Amino acid sequence: MSYNAAKDEAGQRIRDAKERAGLTWSQIAEAIDQPREWTISALLGMHPVPEAAATTVGEMLGLDDDTIRALQRQPYRPGLGELANDPTIYRFTEAIAVYGAAIKEIIHEDFGDGIMSAIDFDVRVTRREHPKGDRIVITFDGKYLTYPPRD
Repeated sequence: MSYNAAKDEAGQRIRDAKERAGLTWSQIAEAIDQPREWTISALLGMHPVPEAAATTVGEMLGLDDDTIRALQRQPYRPGLGELANDPTIYRFTEAIAVYGAAIKEIIHEDFGDGIMSAIDFDVRVTRREHPKGDRIVITFDGKYLTYPPRD
């Protein structure tokens, strides 16, 4: 089994075990004292999970030792590939395609020549009621990183 396959399989096992246990992602996140968004991403294979948190999740969900170890590994993060076919993921790529250049201009105008960190970074997903239909509010909160001066 390849490195990524083990993490992918662990993510599937976690989804199944979570459903069997009748737990929510929020309950699991609370148990390991992490944000819900990070917890989901990590448990589905996109972040290494610290040993204590992996053990806690393993106990909560009745996971085997191989799955708990797989959670702790550093992932390989591939491109979107077939994932881009998912309507939710596609909409994010579409939003960045449409607004990415504008966001970049705003960052440069308000902060200078730099980028937003995706390492020192938080993401929040919330629901907001609206007369035209509930809204999904997504907040990306990343540290500003200035580029070094160019010669």
